[in-house]
Amino acid sequence: MSTQALREALGNPTLEPELLERALTHRSYAYENGGLPTNERLEFLGDSVLGVVVTETLYTTHPDLSEGRLAKLRAAVVNARALADVARGIDLGQHIKLGRGEETTGGREKASILSDTVEALIGAIHMSGGIEASSRVVHRLFDDMMVTAASMGAGLDWKTSLQELSATLGLGVPEYVIEDDGPDHMKSFVARVRVGDTLYGHGTGGSKKQAEQGAAETAYGELSKLHPELVFDRS
Repeated sequence: MSTQALREALGNPTLEPELLERALTHRSYAYENGGLPTNERLEFLGDSVLGVVVTETLYTTHPDLSEGRLAKLRAAVVNARALADVARGIDLGQHIKLGRGEETTGGREKASILSDTVEALIGAIHMSGGIEASSRVVHRLFDDMMVTAASMGAGLDWKTSLQELSATLGLGVPEYVIEDDGPDHMKSFVARVRVGDTLYGHGTGGSKKQAEQGAAETAYGELSKLHPELVFDRS
């Protein structure tokens, strides 16, 4: 499959063909084809390059934010789900070389595979053109996400925001109550959260974390209405 569309989506960076091929080679494909080099070493490099560029950008763009707030912003940008969204935005999945097992189980849409491959691509670009080339690509792919994350306030991490508000109110640590339904491969989760003596929320999702975030958002909203004087941007 031609990679020209992928190169264009990346902004046509300097990218050696053999490094691009390696960045797109998942270990499942490598193992099924005689032990080819996989993209894992490039992924390791790309993870560090991405972290440096995003961290420096947030540091310079938001000079008034605390270390804790900057850490939250960075985590919102470089987590696996965010990277997978970036991968889908450039149709990366169709270019990844997968083994038959991963191919038949929807590997092209798996967040873990997509996010790892984004990092491997960044690593390959870095090896081909250095920090200037890799930095340009990171900005092209992640700048909008950094702006969005910075505008989310408490919504950047509802669980952490709820815990901070609960502590301020002297209500202790929130406790989550989780229920699940469905077969193992298609479970859905429902979460509620106890703050003090009150049970809040009805968060739902395909993972416990997603359901807990939904319950925390509801609880944060209810407590905010009761104590509006305590709700502010904890930068």
